[in-house]
Amino acid sequence: MSTYFVGQDVEEAKPVLRADARRNRARVLAAAEEAFAAEGLAVPLDEIARRAQVGAGTVYRHFPSKDALFQAVVLDRIEQFTQEAGELFSAGDPGEAFFGYFARIIRQVSLNKALCDSLATTTGFAFKAEAGGGLREVLDKLLARAQEAGAVRRDIDGADLRALIVGCVATERQSESGHELVRVVIDGLRASR
Repeated sequence: MSTYFVGQDVEEAKPVLRADARRNRARVLAAAEEAFAAEGLAVPLDEIARRAQVGAGTVYRHFPSKDALFQAVVLDRIEQFTQEAGELFSAGDPGEAFFGYFARIIRQVSLNKALCDSLATTTGFAFKAEAGGGLREVLDKLLARAQEAGAVRRDIDGADLRALIVGCVATERQSESGHELVRVVIDGLRASR
């Protein structure tokens, strides 16, 4: 018998997981995050199960495919990025908040093969509506606040910003001087004084 969240319609209800199932799911997600960050999509599900210290069947019970598990891991990280960006709306200096976040997200993504793989796909899963809608929205708001403060040039928009992030991540990963090149991009984003 399934247990449902109180106040949900039966059609929308999701079963509540038992405590051991919740723990196993969390272990699988943590192991998958670590494995995907290091190895990207190439890591086998059996390796994730081994790292989580659960059987392969447990992984498949929670995630029907490696793609589903990968997307869950990427979505979790995107939600963290979104929350971090949202906390910057009240920053005293919108320009420095924007530039600091821009550099930080590039650095964090470039160190995470799963996020790089997600951005590198032709669909750019990390920025698709179902995945990164909230992230796109907060990036656009950070950009608008920094532009209104006169810190960021006004001739770029959110789509340009996302393209710059993807390009900077690729540069950071593939060039020994990637960090310096990202600084050049940041300087190029600054509004002329």
